[in-house]
Amino acid sequence: MNQLDQLKQYTTVVADTGQFRELVRFAPRDATTNPSLILKAVQDPAYAPLLDETVAACRRKPTEAIVDAVLVRFGLEILNLVPGRVSTEVDARLSFDTAATIARAQRLVTLYERAGVARERVLIKIAATWEGIQAARALEHDGIHCNLTLLFSLPQAVACADAGVTLISPFVGRIYDWHKKAAGAAWDEAAHAGEHDPGVQSVTRIWTYYRHFGIDTEVMGASFRNVGQIAALAGCDLLTISPELLAQLQASEAPLPRRLDPEVARRTPVHALTFNEPAFRWALNADPMACDKLAEGIRLFAADAARLDALIEARR
Repeated sequence: MNQLDQLKQYTTVVADTGQFRELVRFAPRDATTNPSLILKAVQDPAYAPLLDETVAACRRKPTEAIVDAVLVRFGLEILNLVPGRVSTEVDARLSFDTAATIARAQRLVTLYERAGVARERVLIKIAATWEGIQAARALEHDGIHCNLTLLFSLPQAVACADAGVTLISPFVGRIYDWHKKAAGAAWDEAAHAGEHDPGVQSVTRIWTYYRHFGIDTEVMGASFRNVGQIAALAGCDLLTISPELLAQLQASEAPLPRRLDPEVARRTPVHALTFNEPAFRWALNADPMACDKLAEGIRLFAADAARLDALIEARR
């Protein structure tokens, strides 16, 4: 077996792309998108007509409504190619507004349902701020399933579990990036590879916590920089992987054994945590990496959302 097929024995493989025509050769179960991936896709001549067609059909609507229509159009195309779910992201500029996040999520789900897609096949991606987590709590109560993204710490993961979130996306590569930059010239790549990678260690800690306490929320490792990070998390519930890294896995037949074992997690001593709003904010503030990367991630996604707005405005 190639490494991709080996990985599929232990983990649900999810494709991380807006360029949905790449999905067929990897046969993922689900797919995820984000504002940056959609922005990249609509600037590709192969996908630009979807943007033009959607803008033309929605020309009289506000820009934010057209953006949601574009996101859903890509989601519908993806759902024609995968048997499972698609994740569609709420505008990152709403990351600190619970009510606005709920309203935007409801609109996205309504657009999918009008197109004949059951809400069970849609995950609404929301940044794992306190406000985003509370929005997800309300949405899950109403049967709208959520994927909490930009997640860099155990306190975020614990708060998501308490909110009954369907799935979380703890980031690997961005944690790795932060620690490598912080270490500077002292960074030793070999010493921080595989299970010693700080991003891998963060996801392993979260997954172990969930499995130890029997928490239903799914863990989907995300934001990978290399296949070594992916291999070190074989056995995680899901992993969302770029087409470039999926191709590398598919091209290799090196052994890829399971690394995360539920039985081991259940036997591992773990201290239970709980967070109200002040405790959550303090714990996040006390973690420079998580605080930095959450803020940076929101800024970057917001900037790409603004660029997508501008592309749409130019076509109206």
